[in-house]
Amino acid sequence: MAHSAAAVPLGALEQGCPIRVEHDRRRRQFTVRLNGCHDRAVLLYEYVGKRIVDLQHTEVPDAYRGRGIAKHLAKAALDFVVEEDLKAHLTCWYIQKYIKENPLPQYLERLQP
Repeated sequence: MAHSAAAVPLGALEQGCPIRVEHDRRRRQFTVRLNGCHDRAVLLYEYVGKRIVDLQHTEVPDAYRGRGIAKHLAKAALDFVVEEDLKAHLTCWYIQKYIKENPLPQYLERLQP
């Protein structure tokens, strides 16, 4: 059975290694370290007003896609918006999709058109 060189065994994330999202406020990004610290998934945001953030881009390396990592990033970013009493503009298509799949009132009331 052939395996892709870029593929990473599922056990590298699931077995005893919970997905942990880190928030770097200075760089305005949420990250998940993958496979130690060599690879990272990231969600980038910018302040576009005093109390408005633009959730701009989510990226998960190809070898880790389809494992729910982007969902953890999206939830962390939206929880940050709620906790900090901010409004959010959603440039990132994935965050738009996440909101449609998880239409929680605390998220919906924070959306900026």
